[in-house]
Amino acid sequence: MCAARYRYLFGPVPSRRLGLSLGVDLTPFKTCSFDCIFCQLGATTDKTLARREYVPVDGVIAELEDWIRSGARADYITLAGSGEPTLHARFGEVIAFARRRAAIPVALLTNGTLFADPDVRRQAAGADVVKLSLSAWDPASLERINRPHPDLAFADLIEGQRRFRAGYRGALWMEVFLVRGFNDAPADVTKIAKLVKPLRPDKVQLNTAVRPPCEPFAAAVPEQELRALADLFDPPAEIIAEYSRDVSAGARTTEAEVRDMLERRPCTLEEISRVFGLHRNEASKFVGRLTRTGRARARSGPDGRTYYVGVRPGRRREDDT
Repeated sequence: MCAARYRYLFGPVPSRRLGLSLGVDLTPFKTCSFDCIFCQLGATTDKTLARREYVPVDGVIAELEDWIRSGARADYITLAGSGEPTLHARFGEVIAFARRRAAIPVALLTNGTLFADPDVRRQAAGADVVKLSLSAWDPASLERINRPHPDLAFADLIEGQRRFRAGYRGALWMEVFLVRGFNDAPADVTKIAKLVKPLRPDKVQLNTAVRPPCEPFAAAVPEQELRALADLFDPPAEIIAEYSRDVSAGARTTEAEVRDMLERRPCTLEEISRVFGLHRNEASKFVGRLTRTGRARARSGPDGRTYYVGVRPGRRREDDT
């Protein structure tokens, strides 16, 4: 792991989509054009459409060069992390350097909100894989689920993604994030599928809130229901939600270590990240697994933050007494 060594790189971390993925974080924490109800990193703190050099490209490239020289390995170098990577005005330079310097494919994980901008489409086209997101079918559903920046129009989002696909020759993956009671009805999923089909995606991936979401009402769709909805897409969707995967595989930090700490001391997601030197994306995977298996639970603290408390087998929960 390289979290303690670098400011802008994290991992490599195990990813169901990408194997072993080296993350590249190009924005400050939760700088995004969306404030999705299901986001595993919590509420957006800077909802914006402003594109600028949020972190220095020279610093990111220097860290990538150092990582490559170290002889470390990964299946992908992935632009992702704490916010929307295409908000960075020079993200394409990072893609170009990684492709030129490393014999590792580059993936861009984006919500696709800025693809109406020709410069964003041009820079994104340099990636080997681009993963776009679409979880709504009209302006009202976009507002309920993704809570976009007020200047972001649904029609522009769809048209931008269409124009990108028309000129992109790499692998295009579409992620559809389903939330129980919001967009999981077959009729609504069919509407999303109709918008996805003209993009001719190489893959369609269904995800749901198996990690602790931003909003407590953003509930996961059961795996069997996702599988029933997968055939509504062309090509049929694959399920990428990590219902039962051992998220500690390949990482230095183990699930047992996180669980042991939470049994001794309640911690926020930020504190777990800091203690173990994990990116918040990875910390949320551990917390998601522990809460789903009943080995931890969420509790609101007096400061308004969410704390995670370890639950030992056979031990009665405080709120059961």
